[in-house]
Amino acid sequence: MRFLFFLILLAGIGVGALYPWAMSNFSGHEIGTWRVYEQGRFKPVTVPLSVRDAPVRVLVDLTARAERIVSQQRTVLTLTAAANGRTALASTLQFNHPDNPRQASPQLPDKIFRDEAGVIATINPGPYTFTVGPGDAEDIPIRAVDLILRSGAGEADRRARPVSFVLMAIGLVGFLLTLRSGGGRPENPNSQPPPPRWGRGSK
Repeated sequence: MRFLFFLILLAGIGVGALYPWAMSNFSGHEIGTWRVYEQGRFKPVTVPLSVRDAPVRVLVDLTARAERIVSQQRTVLTLTAAANGRTALASTLQFNHPDNPRQASPQLPDKIFRDEAGVIATINPGPYTFTVGPGDAEDIPIRAVDLILRSGAGEADRRARPVSFVLMAIGLVGFLLTLRSGGGRPENPNSQPPPPRWGRGSK
C-alpha cells in the first residue's frame, strides 16, 4: 500500500506540473524560430500565418549569462503581435518561473530561459508582425532573444490542476498513514513461537 500511495503522489505531481509543461512546449508542431534580438538591437519579424496554423502558441527564448533571472516581478521583455493594424496578442515576460534553464553551449556560461507569451486562438490569413522590446527590469545580461511559434498547439485541460491537488493529497496522506501503521501489513501469526504443550506456561 505504501508504494501505491507513493505512485498516486507522483501521478498528482505529473498531472500538475509535467502535463502543462509538455502541452506548452511540445504540443502541435513548430512553425519556425526567429532571432529578434542580437548585438544589442531588437528587430520586429513578420511571419505569414494561415487558418490551419491556429491556434498558435508564442514562446520566447532568452539567452543570458546568468544562472537564473531575478526580475523582482518586473517585466524583462514585452511582446506584441499585430495583423491588419490590429493587436492579436500583447504580453509581458518575466522568465522567473522555476523551470531549469538550458545550457546554450558546453563552452559558454550562457543559459537559455523560456517563457510563454500566450496563444493566438484565431488566425486571420496574412502577415503577422511580432515586436519584442525591453521591459523595466534592469541588469539582465541579455545575449540573444528568439521567437518560437508553434502551430496547432493544444491547451492544457483546466481540470488538471484540481485533479493534481486531489491526487497529491490522497497520495501524501495515505503514504504518511502507512508510515505510522508500519505499512499496514497484518501481523503474521507464524512469527511467534507456538506455546508449549506441557510444563510451565502450558495451557
